[in-house]
Amino acid sequence: MKRSEINEIIRYMERLAKENGFHLPPFCNWTPEEWKTKGHEYDEIRDNMLGWDITDYGQGNWEKVGFALVTIRNGNQNNPKYKKVYAEKLLMLKEGQHSPMHFHWKKSEDIINRGGGTMIIHMYNDRDGELDDTDVLVNSDGRSYYVPAGTGVRLEPGESITIWPHQYHDFDVLEGTGDVLIGEVSMCNDDNTDNRFYENVGRFPEIEEDEEPYRLLCFEYPAAPEE
Repeated sequence: MKRSEINEIIRYMERLAKENGFHLPPFCNWTPEEWKTKGHEYDEIRDNMLGWDITDYGQGNWEKVGFALVTIRNGNQNNPKYKKVYAEKLLMLKEGQHSPMHFHWKKSEDIINRGGGTMIIHMYNDRDGELDDTDVLVNSDGRSYYVPAGTGVRLEPGESITIWPHQYHDFDVLEGTGDVLIGEVSMCNDDNTDNRFYENVGRFPEIEEDEEPYRLLCFEYPAAPEE
């Protein structure tokens, strides 16, 4: 992805969050120059990959296949220094955009429509990495029921669904309803080891530096300056 595209996406998501009354934490607004001054008191952000995360899944067409998200809080199951057992994200999916089918090995998560259009989440059970044809359990806002494999469960603003480990799921937006802000409340998040994509896709983008970064992504933070 080009840095100019990433910058534009972040600015767009900032506006969408503001329009929906969602306030991001201060570290999401730091410039690259400000990051150079941040000492070890902010290592939780560095170590747990809080902040901006833009991906095109290695497909080279973010408007069609991609996601924009901010990790707001996160623990770390691999580092006893961090005691949180939960994570929270804010995500953006644009109308006409798709996030690919995947499951998590360990993480369970609630996916919430925070505002905008209508989300569609297609669901399958995992069978040794394949899409099983068995009915899928849906837990949604206090209701538990089963749907046929591949059903697209719709979430209107305010509605949510629980995704369990080994439940395949993807993300789409119902045509004509507009871009969606998505909340995620989950167990600790580890995008390096806990994602199993059905298709062979990437997770973090290779970046072509055609302009200066507006915000740093969660894997780009400089080390704390020496005291």
